[in-house]
Amino acid sequence: MARYQTSEQTDSETRDATRQPPMYRVLLHNDDYTTMEFVVEILKYVFNKSTEAATTIMMNVHRKGVGVCGIYPHEIAETKVDTVHNLARESGFPLRCSMEQE
Repeated sequence: MARYQTSEQTDSETRDATRQPPMYRVLLHNDDYTTMEFVVEILKYVFNKSTEAATTIMMNVHRKGVGVCGIYPHEIAETKVDTVHNLARESGFPLRCSMEQE
């Protein structure tokens, strides 16, 4: 009987082997053409930020050249980057958004 595993032993081993997926930072990059108001709206609409948080991130983009919008699993980060690019293009802005592994 000692060579058979109980379901508790199997569940424990499975949980220990499960790793979290890699996370990605989504970044907005400063440019000389995109308005601050548009960046705040993007942060509120795409990243669900409050007006205060969006303004803080926008100021980081403006002053430091880049701002972190959030940290997400790969597929979600990729979708948010694409959404930002599409909305910016539709509005005539060259806003650049990227992602990097955390």
